[in-house]
Amino acid sequence: MDLLPEHITDVTHAIQLALAPVFLLTGIAGLLNVMTNRLARIVDRARALGEGPIVPALPGQESLRIRLQRLELRRHFTSIAITACTIAALLLCMVVATLFFEAMLDARLSGVVGVLFTGSTLALVVGLAYFLREVHLATRTRIEVPGA
Repeated sequence: MDLLPEHITDVTHAIQLALAPVFLLTGIAGLLNVMTNRLARIVDRARALGEGPIVPALPGQESLRIRLQRLELRRHFTSIAITACTIAALLLCMVVATLFFEAMLDARLSGVVGVLFTGSTLALVVGLAYFLREVHLATRTRIEVPGA
């Protein structure tokens, strides 16, 4: 014998369904934290290079202009990655809200949930791809060792 009204069991079921997207949202939040920290380091490095004394590059060293261009490209890739992951998080929030609307309004919104979740996953893929591109660009950058 079921003592709970059907409406409450629907909401309980919606909460259970919403747990997986919420865990994914937590993972995306961690990624965004890493990405924003990288962006801050890139911006700080560019400022430090731009404010430092202008010294001509020694043979075998990159010029200041090339270093700043590379940092600008890295900043651009990181910014796109952050934007795409933020869109993924927003779409996941909409998935959770749609699951609750489905339970509260007793409407069939599974198609909307599917489209939103697929869009979120694709946005996350784009964000991770740009993040990977920025990491590869960062690791290709020469590290200047003074006196070597």
